[in-house]
Formats: sequence, C-alpha cells, structure tokens
Amino acid sequence: MSLALSTLLYEWRRYLAAVIALSVAGLLVLSLTGMFMGMSKSFTATVDRSPAEVMVLPPNSNNVFDSGGGQPRRLIPEIYQHPAVMEARPLNIGFTGWSNFPTDGQPAKDQGVEIFIVDPVRGAVTLPSDFSDQVINALKEPFAVVVDRSSLGKLGVQVGDKAKMNGFTVWVRDTVEGYPSMFNAVVFVSPQTAKLIRQFNDGPQIGAIVVKIAHGARATEVAQQLNAMSKGRYRAWSREELSDAGQRSMLKEGGIVVILGFAVVVGIFIGVVITWQTLQGAIMANIKEFASLRALGVSMRSLRLIVMELSLWVGLAGLALTAVLAGVVWVLSTTFGVPMDFPLFIDIPVGIAMVIVAVLSGMLSLRILKKSQPAELLR
Repeated sequence: MSLALSTLLYEWRRYLAAVIALSVAGLLVLSLTGMFMGMSKSFTATVDRSPAEVMVLPPNSNNVFDSGGGQPRRLIPEIYQHPAVMEARPLNIGFTGWSNFPTDGQPAKDQGVEIFIVDPVRGAVTLPSDFSDQVINALKEPFAVVVDRSSLGKLGVQVGDKAKMNGFTVWVRDTVEGYPSMFNAVVFVSPQTAKLIRQFNDGPQIGAIVVKIAHGARATEVAQQLNAMSKGRYRAWSREELSDAGQRSMLKEGGIVVILGFAVVVGIFIGVVITWQTLQGAIMANIKEFASLRALGVSMRSLRLIVMELSLWVGLAGLALTAVLAGVVWVLSTTFGVPMDFPLFIDIPVGIAMVIVAVLSGMLSLRILKKSQPAELLR
C-alpha cells in the first residue's frame, strides 16, 4: 500500500471534508442532469417500452411526438417490402381537452392531454410491453381510459372516476407506472374508445409507424436498409437510437444548457476551493511528517508526487460517495414518482471532471510543501 493511500485511510477525518465537497459538487451536476434526462424519458417512455424494434418517422423528426406534418399512410405497404418486417402499424397520437368532475373538495381541472391509442391485445405492436393483463382488459371497455399513477393528481381524478375528453364522458379504469407527465399527461385508450370520442385518425396522413421485425437484434441493420429504400421520404430508427436521440435533443434546448452550465461552474468552484483548502490544511497538519521525510533524504519531487497521489485518491473517494448519493436520490425520486435518468454519456464526463478537480486542488496545495524543511522538527 502506498504512503498516500495509507495516510488517507489512517487520517480519513482530515480529508473527509474534501471528499464530501467533491461528492456534493458531483451530485449537484448529476441531479440536475438526471432530472432533465428523466424529463426527456417521459417523452421516450412509450418508445422504450414498445415491442416494436424499428420506428419510422418523417425525415426531419427525432421523436414520436414531432410528426413534422405527418407522413403518408401509403408508406406502410412499402415498408412491408422489406423481408424482415413482420408488422407495421401507425402509432396514433392525439391531443385533446380534459376536464374532471370534481367531488369531495377536488379542484376542477381543465387542461390538454396527449392521447395514445393502443390495441388492447397482448403482443400488439402498438401496446407497451409492460402493460399488465388487468390494464389490457380495462382498456377493452367502451369509454375506458388508463393514465399514469403520477398523473392522477394533475388530472384531478382517481381510479373509477369519470372525466370528460373532447366533450365525451370517459372512465378512469386503471393506472400504469413509468409514464410520468412533464407537461401534458398521457392518456391511453383503445381504438374503439378513440372512435367513440372522435379521436381516431383514419386519414391519409399519419405520424410515426412502429415496426416489428423477425429478429430484434438486427434492428439497427434493418433501419439502415429501410433508410436506403426510403429515398429521403422517411427515416427509420432503431428503438434505442430514437430513445437516445430524444434525450440528446433535450440537452440542446437553450434554457437547459444555461442551467446545466451554471450548475457545472458552481460545482467546479465548490469542488476546487473546498478541496484545495482542505488538502492544504491536512498537509499543513502533517508538515512535520513531510519534514521528517526530507530529513531522511526524500526529494521534494517525491513529496509532490505523494501529494498528487493523495489528491487522486481523494477524488476517487469523492467519486464513490457521489455514486452512492446519486443512487439514494434515484431511489427517492422513484418512490415519489419523479423521473430521473443518469445516462453514461453524462456520468462519465462528470466522473472525469471530478477527478480533474481533485488533481487540480492537489496542484494548488503543492506550495505548502515549501514549509517542510527539516528545521521544522526543531520547533
């Protein structure tokens, strides 16, 4: 075991403030990023849980909500020309008004909701794969709707309550989980109910097309081949590619970039200043030990390497604590129905930045070693 690591383990109390400062800085950035990524997951939940391996969208769209004016229904027979395609169906998404019938002191709600029309048949390409048999059976009832559990308060209803959609009375028959509402709540209905409330689209223009293929592992390959067939009229995505594109597009929003940039600056400032001061104080407390090493013939270069290694171990310890705290935050957010997600393309840069902050703090602390003169042992 190296001298730096043994010093950190033996005198961990002196370095605890530096570890906590680093972890808090990392948690600040990860929490904000995780919140925004979780918000984007609320848009991609229907994609992530779709049994379809390939999604076909208009050429300039990167999410199922942005149809870009739609695409012609006649594309479906063309998609079937690919030998790997087993089923291709339009994903009917609509938008309509929602109002509740307030009872027992419930507040009146009058807002817009997103409608997802799903076939209530196990294995249907439009039906999310995590829907239970109970939910499927509930959707088969005329005028029945299903909402996410976290949206009940927002919609002002409970299971069994009635509400009004597009001027028609519907009944909330069950709930699902994992489809949180960031802006407009998502309401699932069957095609039969959609027709009854006049929200079913059977016209020549449709939105996304969901495609089930023979071998799911070939989704990326099939999507590329469909794109070659499209001649620019549409763009096919694998399910994973479309989900990632939705998350990345979320980061491109100007306001989000500003907020995350501010969080990064504050996090770096907190990490560098507190870690630097803590390391400097800990080294100063051990200055006689460093002076003893100088008296034994250890070079100043070797002492600097010890300090740099010590700062590196502090950074790794802070990184481990950040991972634990982020896990706690994720569990709490899941418990309260708040969507959070920590993708690797965010986690890895944050982890690297934390280690760099620790090393930079160690570099700023090196000048204190000038006081590690053997004469210090005589004081």
